Amino acid sequence: MTQGAGQVPAVRTDTVRDFRVPAYVHQAGQEPPAETGQDGTHVDLPEGYTPTQRDLPVINRGDTVQVHIKAEGDPAGTPNGLGPLYVVGDVHGYLDELLAALRAQGLIDEAGDWAAGNARLWFLGDFTDRGPDGIGVIDLVMRLSAEAAAAGGYCKALMGNHELLLLGAKRFGDTPVNSGAGTATFQAAWLLNGGQKSDMDRLQDVHLQWMSRLDAIELEDDHLLVHSDALTYLEYGDSIEAVNDTIREALTRNDADEVWDLFRKFTKRFAFRDEGGSQAVQQLLDTYGGRRIVHGHSPIPYLLGEVGSEDGEDGAGPQVAGPHVYADGLAIAMDGGVTMAGKLLVCQLPLDN
Repeated sequence: MTQGAGQVPAVRTDTVRDFRVPAYVHQAGQEPPAETGQDGTHVDLPEGYTPTQRDLPVINRGDTVQVHIKAEGDPAGTPNGLGPLYVVGDVHGYLDELLAALRAQGLIDEAGDWAAGNARLWFLGDFTDRGPDGIGVIDLVMRLSAEAAAAGGYCKALMGNHELLLLGAKRFGDTPVNSGAGTATFQAAWLLNGGQKSDMDRLQDVHLQWMSRLDAIELEDDHLLVHSDALTYLEYGDSIEAVNDTIREALTRNDADEVWDLFRKFTKRFAFRDEGGSQAVQQLLDTYGGRRIVHGHSPIPYLLGEVGSEDGEDGAGPQVAGPHVYADGLAIAMDGGVTMAGKLLVCQLPLDN
C-alpha cells in the first residue's frame, strides 16, 4: 500500500546509533540542576524543580536509546519493505504445472521451497477438482505461506467456488438443498464439476479449516483481487472487510442451503466480458477500491469466445500466451485454462498493457 500524505516516513533500520539521554536538559542561560541520577552520579536541578515519573527517561540498555535508521537505497521495491506482487490463476489440482510455473518466476527453488524473499504471492482460488492432486496443491500453498512469512514476504489465497463446493460436499454430502431449480446435493454437484475421490479421501480437518477461513476479496497495490468475474460480492457487503466477514460467518453457521446459495452465486461469470462490462468492473472498484480488478474463474479461452472443453478433450488445447486484459483495460483474467490443456498462469503485477 502506498504511503499517504501526512504519514510519518519509515524509520531507518539498518544502523543503530546510540544517543546519551540526560535526566534533565536545561535551557540556555540556566545553571545545571542538581540531583543524584539513577546511576548515582550528581545531576543539577533548577530551584523548585520536582521530577515526575513522566519526566524520567525510559532506558532499555544502560543509559542509551537505540534509534533504528533505514539505509539509503533500500532494495525493497515497495512501501513497508514488501517485495513484488504475483498472482496465480486457477490451479484445479494440477500440482506439477503449478510447481513449474512458480519455478519459472523464481518464487520457489528446485526443491519446491520458497525462494522469493519478501515477495507477495496471491492465489485466486480453485485449488481442487478436475486435476489429479488438489490436496497436494492445498498442502503446497499452506507450506509456502509459512515459508514466505519466515522470509519476510507472504503467500495468501482467496476463496473460489470450488473451495465452497468441496466444503459443502464434505460437510453435507447427499443432504438435499434447494437449488432454485429443484432439489440438488453438494455431493452430486461436486462429482459433476470434476470432484476427485483421491482428494476427498485425503481431505483432513486442517484443510477444511484453512479453506473456510479464506478471504473472498482483497486489495493489493490498487489491484482488487477476486475469484469470480461477477458482481456477487456486492450482495455481501459494501466494504472488503464486510464481505469477508459475512462469508466466513455464513460458513460458520453450517447451513446447507445457505452454503449452497453462496456456492451458486460464486459460480456466476462473464459480468465484465460483454457490453457494459467496464461499467460492471467500475461498480466493484468504486465500492471496494482499486484501479483494476484481477480475477480467475472464467478460462481465458471462454472469454475470447474460443471453442474449448474444461475436460481437455480438444487435443492440443487453446493457445494462451498470458493474462487477458479487457473491459477497457480495467479487468485482468488469470485463468489460463489449465483444465483444457491451456496454461497455468503466474504473473507479476502490475501489467504494462
